[in-house]
Amino acid sequence: MKKFLIVALVLLSAIIPAHSQTNADYQRTEDVIYGRKFGMALTMDVFQPKQPNGVGIIFVMSGGWFSAHEAISPKFLRAFLERGYTVFAVVHGSQPKFVITEIIPDMQRSVRFIRHNAAKYGIDPNRIGITGGSAGGHLSLMIGTQGGPGDPKAKDPVESESSAVQCVACFFPPTDFLNYGKPGEDGIGVGILKGFKAAFGPRVDDPEDRKKLGREISPIYYITSNMPPTLIIHGNADPLVPIQQSESFIAKAREAGATAKLVVKEGKGHGWPEWPTVDMKTCADWFDQYLRNLKSANPAWDKQP
Repeated sequence: MKKFLIVALVLLSAIIPAHSQTNADYQRTEDVIYGRKFGMALTMDVFQPKQPNGVGIIFVMSGGWFSAHEAISPKFLRAFLERGYTVFAVVHGSQPKFVITEIIPDMQRSVRFIRHNAAKYGIDPNRIGITGGSAGGHLSLMIGTQGGPGDPKAKDPVESESSAVQCVACFFPPTDFLNYGKPGEDGIGVGILKGFKAAFGPRVDDPEDRKKLGREISPIYYITSNMPPTLIIHGNADPLVPIQQSESFIAKAREAGATAKLVVKEGKGHGWPEWPTVDMKTCADWFDQYLRNLKSANPAWDKQP
C-alpha cells in the first residue's frame, strides 16, 4: 500500500521524465489564484494555445487527493493544446491537510472561477470539459454529476456562477466507496484503500457516519439522465482502483439514459506509459465530439458495447 501511495502522489508526473518546456505554441500563466481558504491561495496554471478553439478543459491535478503545482506537466496537456483547447491545470487544497469533503468544493470553485472569467481566457462559458486520473478522475466525476447553479445572492460574483461542466473524460476513477471491487465491499479508507484513510477524514471512525460519507463522496449515487457525456478509460489489471468501479458507473449511467462510454485497456494497471500520448488523444477526441460537435471515428470507444 505504501508503494501505491507513492504512485498516487506522483502519478501525473512519474510516467514521463521532467523536461524543459521550449514549445512556443502556447502561453502559460502560472499560479492564477481562483480562491482562498484559511489564508491559503488556491491556484491554477492556464495554458492558452496560439490558435484557440474557444473551449476550456480543466485538468485536475490530483493523485491520492494530493495536489501539487510541481506535478503539472505540459506534456500531459499536449493532446489538448495541439487542438486549440485552453487548459486550466487546477491545484486543489491537498492532503494531508484537507480531506475529500473539503477538496470537492475547491474543484467547484475552480469551475465557477473559469466560467466567470471565460471572456478573459477566450472560451465559451457553456463549453467546459474536465479530465484527471485516479483521484483526479474521481473529482472529475464528482463535478460531472454534481455541478450546479451558483448562489444568485452571493456577494462574491464568482460564487453566483454555475459549477457544471459539459463533458467529462477521465481515467481509472473510484466511483463507489460502498461497493469497492465487489458488492458490499467497504472502501472508505479500509481494505485496498487503507493507506488513504486520512483523505476520508475523521468521519470514517463513526460506524454510522462512515456509510453516509461513503455515499456523499461516491459519484455513482448522483448519476442522472442529464449528466454530461462521460468517457472513462481504465485498465483491467488495476490493483488499486478495480475496473468494477468504472464498469458499474457506466452501466448505471446508461440505465439512466446518459451518454457514457468505457474504454478498457487490456492488461494495464494504475497508469501506463502511453497514457499521456495515445489515451489523452482519445480524451481529446471525446471533447472534440461533444464540445466542438466534430464527428469522431475513434475506434477506442466505437468498438466498446
